[in-house]
Amino acid sequence: MTISGFTMVRNADKYYFPIKASIESILPIVDEFIVALGDNDEGDRTREIIASIHSDKIKIIDRVWSEKDFVDGKIYANETTFALSQCSGDWCFYLQADEVIHENDHPTIVKYCKDYLDNKNVDGFLFQYNHFFGDYEHYLPVHGWYKNEIRIVRNNAGVYSIKDAQSFRKQDNQKLSVVEFTPYIYHYGWVRPLELMQSKKKAMDAMYHGTEKIESAYKLKPNEFDYGALGNIPIFKGTHPAVMKDFIAKLDWQHKLNYTKTANLNRPKMKHEQLKYQLLTKLENWVNGGKDIFGYTNWLKM
Repeated sequence: MTISGFTMVRNADKYYFPIKASIESILPIVDEFIVALGDNDEGDRTREIIASIHSDKIKIIDRVWSEKDFVDGKIYANETTFALSQCSGDWCFYLQADEVIHENDHPTIVKYCKDYLDNKNVDGFLFQYNHFFGDYEHYLPVHGWYKNEIRIVRNNAGVYSIKDAQSFRKQDNQKLSVVEFTPYIYHYGWVRPLELMQSKKKAMDAMYHGTEKIESAYKLKPNEFDYGALGNIPIFKGTHPAVMKDFIAKLDWQHKLNYTKTANLNRPKMKHEQLKYQLLTKLENWVNGGKDIFGYTNWLKM
């Protein structure tokens, strides 16, 4: 039984992605790790950061991102599908550049891959999620922030990436049949210095709506992202993956964060800040064991 890791990435250094920690977090349990590396901006050190891991498991494939695909995040799905196509393992383990796996979950992941290798009815595995926000102490186990997603898929099964590379389907747009298990994806996409969070958000918006339109729109926006009142967000009680230690140590923007329960936002409210989502979260926790009511699903559970 073999496992391929894979990702697509561009400008990870420029936009503060923990790409090194992401790759290192599953390197011990994969036989190869495919990186579809986009054409980084001048001065970006993403290639050097990946190369500093010094592993012959890592295979970097240079890619040029086409601006015609900067619509609805299509470029992300295209590049993810390309990286998947280069994998040779029985199972293919996808991590986005801001997603990390805890080392404590390695044995469970390997066991499930072995146990279901010959069960061709299983297309993949469904992970749980920890979404961190603002810093490494606050996270969002709330309605509106997806609580599960497919991150391991069977190779050579007609699987491809969909939407903005959030998930996968297979031939004829079929949902994948998956097994849900306990490992978590640690998602750090909303933990950045405030000015880099805003510039990353601008770059990502450009991938949905085109560069020219977004350049014009952001002229009217502040230079720093407003994380809002973190005092209303739950505190994470667990431990972070060991590979994140150095990245977490770089946190130096606490003095700019609002740890109270009130805020005068300079942006529209995000889902976790809206009353209807807050009420849905309470209802889910009270009567549904924390599971989503009318939540996002893009899979068929086995």
